[in-house]
This record gives sequence, structure tokens and C-alpha cells, in this order.
Amino acid sequence: MGILHDDVVIIRPSEKEGDPSVITVNCPDKTGLGSDLCRILLFFGLSIVRGDVSTDGKWCYIVFWVVCKPATRWELLKKRLVQACPSCSSASGISYYRSELQSPKPPDVFLIKLCCVDRKGLLHDVTQVLSSLELNIQKVKVSTTPDGTVVDLFFITDTRELLHTKNRQEETYKALEDVMQEAVISFNIEKVGPEITACSQASPYLPSAITDDIFNLEMSNDLPSVSLTSNNVCVTMDNSLSLAHTLVQIVCQDHKGLLYDITRTLKDYNIQISYGRFYIKQGRKCEIDLFIMQSDGKKIVDPSKQTALSSRLKMELLQPLRVTVVSRGPDTELLVANPVELSSKGRPLVFYDITLALKMLNTCIFSAEIGRHMIGDREWEVYRILLDEGASSSILRRKVEEEVWKRLMGWE
Repeated sequence: MGILHDDVVIIRPSEKEGDPSVITVNCPDKTGLGSDLCRILLFFGLSIVRGDVSTDGKWCYIVFWVVCKPATRWELLKKRLVQACPSCSSASGISYYRSELQSPKPPDVFLIKLCCVDRKGLLHDVTQVLSSLELNIQKVKVSTTPDGTVVDLFFITDTRELLHTKNRQEETYKALEDVMQEAVISFNIEKVGPEITACSQASPYLPSAITDDIFNLEMSNDLPSVSLTSNNVCVTMDNSLSLAHTLVQIVCQDHKGLLYDITRTLKDYNIQISYGRFYIKQGRKCEIDLFIMQSDGKKIVDPSKQTALSSRLKMELLQPLRVTVVSRGPDTELLVANPVELSSKGRPLVFYDITLALKMLNTCIFSAEIGRHMIGDREWEVYRILLDEGASSSILRRKVEEEVWKRLMGWE
């Protein structure tokens, strides 16, 4: 037994401007489902203003109230949300959902080689096109030659799994050409094997500014002065209100991807949310109540486990990402670090937001690199962007740091 395919995800767009749209998900449950759904909503640029979740451990019912962009692609969004739910089988010609999960195969990786004439905002325009086509940037290497020619290498995966076809490649080229027009010098797409992607890995070296001033935050009770953080976060746990669950209450300031940051943390700890409520009050203050249990079906009674989970939640909400600008001799480098889930998924559209902030600041990018690094016991996606000489003063460096942070947090 199950429910009809079309009823797994129901989207009701708002009828009046300013009112939230409502997304309902009704499907078999799995640990981390909330995180996967919130990540998709974040990718589509939706802001969750309220949320309710209820599950018996086998079946879940989730409702999101979201504020969206005017050009939201609702049908595509529904398709991606349905794909994130436990797998689909067919019975008597009708699609039903079942709880058995299959391990997906790793997506094919393609290399886009793009050579073009440089101009301000170029990298963001390219990133915007790739994002709109659902082409996910895994790694990137961008360099500028002395004559003003830009060589871009994008290692990407295709959400639609069609980039091996001629039509999909032509669609990608046409979309880039429409934005860049006469700036394109050469363009090529090819599928690459694991040996090529391994050779393309970013340098394991990271400047001490990012390792000492940012990553040591998890080892200290003090926030580093060079990094930006959210406002105060309060996380409390209570085992007295439920016989089977631990109540986690969170009060914090809203930011883009807030619910994703909470659910991805619980997912990494293999924590199941049985009941939950999220809502934003006046002044962008958020209150979240979650009734959770461990993978063994028991509440969290060990004080050390409570402290570890509470500390990690607070850390992830104070600084969901790390942002700093450092001087490397005569050069100025923007560094952004994005935590990677244990499932190897990273926060979506980080590079998009970074390049948009720099474009709005009229700041040129000389080179850029994305790579994943193990720092301590966690994997991080690190964005290293070498800025134009015009960003070398301390005032401009601080301005870049603040504007990139605001864009990433949705406070622009």
C-alpha cells in the first residue's frame, strides 16, 4: 500500500503577493529526509518562514511555508522534491512509494573548458547560467592571463543526467553564449574519469589565516575576531516533557538556510526528528522546537552526548560558513569555507552568492579555486578567490568580507 505519486508532494502557490506558498510532503520516512528537502528548497532560492513535521518513524508528514522568487519553477521543484523522497515502485500501472532505499550511483563528472575575454562580473554570470541549468559545480579553477583572457575549468555534474547528449551540451553552450555574447573564444565539454578529477584536486595547503582563525573556532569558546558570526544562539535540551523523546529548543536569528543547517547537523549525528515546529517571529527571530531520538529509538540521556550535540548546533548556527579576507604578500585573497555533510553534500549556491557579492562590489576576480579538505575530523569545501589589486586596503578588505557574509546569510 502507499499513496499516489502525485500526492507525495503538493505545492500550493500563494494567491496574494506577500503571502507564503505552502509545500506538503507525505511519504515514507528516513533519517535525514528533512535535511535533503531543505537543501533543495535552498537551491531553488526559497525562504522557509514556517515548518511543521510529524512522523511515526515509518511515515512522515511535512509542511513548509515558503517565500519564493517570482520566477520559481514549481514543476521542476516538485520533481526534485519527489526524487528526494524514498524510492518509487509501480503496482498495477500506478506509482506508489515504498520505504526500501537504493544506493544511488555516483553522478558522472564533466569538464567545461571555457576561454573568454575578461570583464567585471563575468564569473558570476557564468555561474548563474550553470545554476539555472541545474549543472552543479564540484570544482573550479579560474585564471586570468596578462592579456585579459580568462581560462575557466568547471568540473560539474548534471542533475538531469543528460550532459552526455549533444542536445544538452548545445543547450549549455547557447545559454552561455547568450550571456557572454562576443566574449567567448572557445568552449568544450567532455566527460572525465576519476583519475582526471583526482589530479584536479586543489592544493592541500591552506593559509594559516583560515586554519588558525576560522577552524579553531570549534576548539575554543571565543569567536575569532577576523570572522563574522550570527547573533546569539540559545540551544536547550529537556527530557522531562516526553517519555520517548528529547526536546531541543532553539532560539536564534534567521538566516538563509537556517533549517537546512539544523537538519544537516542532526542528520550527521544520525538523529531522528519525530515532531517539530519552526516559525519566525517579528524581528527575524526564530524559534524551533524539535522532539528527537537517537537511531536506537531512545532519547538522549547521556550528558556528554547532550553537550556535544548542543555545542555543534550552536556552532553551526553561529557560523554556518566561515568567511575571511587575508593578505598574502602583495595579493588579497577571499576565503570561504563550507562544511560538507557526511553524505558528501555541500551547501548549494555558495559560489553563486560569493561571485554575486563581488560583482555588486564591482570587485574583479583574478583567479578562483574550489577544493575539499579534511580539517580535523571534518571535510570542508574551501573557496579561494584571489581579488584584484583594488581590494588591497584594510577598509576594502573588511567591506568585501562583510558583503560576502551578508549575501551568504541572506541579509543583503
